[in-house]
Amino acid sequence: MSISLNTCILILKEHHLLKSSAVQDTVTARMEYVSYDSRDIQTNTLFFCKGAGFRPTYLSMAKDNGANCYVAEQPYPEGKGMHALIVRDVSKAMALLSAAFFRFPQDDLYVVAITGTKGKTTTAYFLKGMLDQFNGGKTALISSVNNVVGQNEADTFKSSLTTPESLDLFRDMRTAVDNGMTHLVMEVSSQAYKKNRVFGLTYDLGFFLNISPDHIGPNEHPNFADYLHCKLQLLVNARKCIINAQTDHFEEVYAAATTTTAPDSIYLFADEKFSNPALKQTIDFRYSTQEIDMIQTCFQLLCVSPKAKKLPIAGSYKLKMLGDFNESNGTAAVIGAGLAGLDYATAAKGIGEVTVPGRMQTEITKKHGTVVVDYAHNEASMMALMGFMQREFNNPKIIVVVGAPGDKGVSRRPGFSHSLNAYATKAFLTTDDPGFEDPKKIAQEIDTGIDHSKVDVTIELDRQKAIYDAISMASKDDIVLICGKGEDGFQKVRGINTPYPSDITVAQQVINKLEEQEGHFNS
Repeated sequence: MSISLNTCILILKEHHLLKSSAVQDTVTARMEYVSYDSRDIQTNTLFFCKGAGFRPTYLSMAKDNGANCYVAEQPYPEGKGMHALIVRDVSKAMALLSAAFFRFPQDDLYVVAITGTKGKTTTAYFLKGMLDQFNGGKTALISSVNNVVGQNEADTFKSSLTTPESLDLFRDMRTAVDNGMTHLVMEVSSQAYKKNRVFGLTYDLGFFLNISPDHIGPNEHPNFADYLHCKLQLLVNARKCIINAQTDHFEEVYAAATTTTAPDSIYLFADEKFSNPALKQTIDFRYSTQEIDMIQTCFQLLCVSPKAKKLPIAGSYKLKMLGDFNESNGTAAVIGAGLAGLDYATAAKGIGEVTVPGRMQTEITKKHGTVVVDYAHNEASMMALMGFMQREFNNPKIIVVVGAPGDKGVSRRPGFSHSLNAYATKAFLTTDDPGFEDPKKIAQEIDTGIDHSKVDVTIELDRQKAIYDAISMASKDDIVLICGKGEDGFQKVRGINTPYPSDITVAQQVINKLEEQEGHFNS
């Protein structure tokens, strides 16, 4: 693959991004590689000088290693002798030029994008499972857990960001197309719009699941209004929109969708009991609970409006995941499947086989209650998880292991306190990707908001020991919730991904150890 300097200039001019350019007559005007990492350079690389941490020495390194053109928001002496494209916004430029370099792979994929404060990953996996049933496993995935760009084992790998940098995203999309994938399901975070990772990308389907305060802090969104604004951009860039009518700020969400999408292409869903007299729009789909147990969830989907009835997807659906909150995620995914061309039989079979790594992974012990590992990592998801457990298990004792990440999500910490006050009996506050912050101070910050007359708190920074202590103290009818990390196989500590077995692995090891000890004792 390659891109010419002239093409780059034309694209940047078209989007009013180009401030100036410097063309070197003696340097080839074609770039055969793209990168924003000075350690990843090949001969004739188009190099992007991006990020708050960018240093001019990186450009020197890129030039020495073979880069022949750079894109930046200001000229650098270190780039002397290279082509230079000086732009108004380097992140937007990188998105546009990367898409062109990788030959616009989005044009060869049916692209589905999902946003929401909670439920993105689960909904993405549900939809991928159904589309795989439809297209023979040719659905690519971009998620906060794994990325999938092909059908071979090597084509599935751990993600580092919910939505990758634009250059990485378009490269992965091109790989998916070259591997024969026909559909792409992707999570789109608020940061993806804040940092222009999906700038210029249009989706065939766009989902808005819900919104509640999150990702607000010095390194993320300055306030909730900015967070909501970024979330809404997904709907502005979608050809068809699926919206949860029960979301907070519904009027703003719906208005954003209508800026670029006709009402006939906007689909609303809600549970059967939901009523809002102020709602002017017709709710197209309703869902209702049929059965929930520790093995599966069963719900009924109804097509209500005339446009909904055109989709042959009404019926009963079974999920291999517990949690009434997953009925909403499942409903959204089924609607998306219907709009992508699936019928009820195909959708029901596909969604019924889906499991999501790190989501509601359950271990039922002999003497230490039910242990659940879940990625719940903000107030909304914690409240949903603990509220479900309280309802289903008749007000059990709930023991929670949880921590908050450092350097980001500062606004989540009071939310952890609120949710623990609402439902928990015992809390172990522990380490969860502390980054460059002191994990003890993070735990103490959460602890200051906890009502100790309701919740007994232990600060145990060794996460594995916290899990051991939580499970070992639990009785047969108790619930142990291990929240936050899911299947993550590392802890982010001071810029280093430090190996960690994963919560589910630790939990299983603890359960095996306890039951072996108790078996020896009883014998």
